[in-house]
Amino acid sequence: MKHRWLLISLGAIILIVFEARPVYAMHIMEGFLPPLWAIFWFVVVIPFWIIGFQRLRAVVNDKPELRLLLGFAAAFTFVLSALKLPSVTGSSSHPTGTGLGAILFGPWVMSVLGSIVLLFQALLIAHGGLTTLGANAFSMAVVGPWVAWLIWRGLSGRTPFWVTVFLAAALANLSTYVVTSLQLALAHPDPVPDPVGGIVASFIKFGTIFAVTQIPLAVSEGILTVLIMNALQTTAASELQALETKGGRS
Repeated sequence: MKHRWLLISLGAIILIVFEARPVYAMHIMEGFLPPLWAIFWFVVVIPFWIIGFQRLRAVVNDKPELRLLLGFAAAFTFVLSALKLPSVTGSSSHPTGTGLGAILFGPWVMSVLGSIVLLFQALLIAHGGLTTLGANAFSMAVVGPWVAWLIWRGLSGRTPFWVTVFLAAALANLSTYVVTSLQLALAHPDPVPDPVGGIVASFIKFGTIFAVTQIPLAVSEGILTVLIMNALQTTAASELQALETKGGRS
């Protein structure tokens, strides 16, 4: 069964790599952010990468039996986040897939896995970009996983399992696009005399456009993540037990 997961994941990735077309960039495309904003988001996300690499190394060294599950979480994120729908010039709407990894391994590890996914997508299938990697990583690989993990930790044992997983995955998705809308608004405020009003107006514009496609995508991702977690409870019981909390580390 473990080998079947790996083959399915790799097959899905290969299909996407060869079928994807660089129409709209994933999240914020190359060159769409002014240089100062691009540098700013790199500076913000670097501490998460440093701690994330330390946590990831600890997982790999201390519990090598979890490597396949780590790969599965990364492949899940790659596949879902590559299924994009054009939403607005310079960006796109799509599932993120980070909720599952955040539930399993926590937000620090997912900050690294999600960023690696974004890097490979920028290099292999022209989704996103290298100059905007910091901004895209912050929205999808940092904010989304932290939202998912906080919901998972806060609601576990207080609500039914499927409700907790659904909310964690769906709201991780939506929070990513709230942050993306804010990033675009800060970089490209509406040209009005009041700069604050311009940012607010631009944020509302980007957020409204995203919401049309992102809300149903978030619901779909939440449902899919529930199905995956239910399957893992049966097919990867030992791996989940090795995670000590049966889904989730800080």
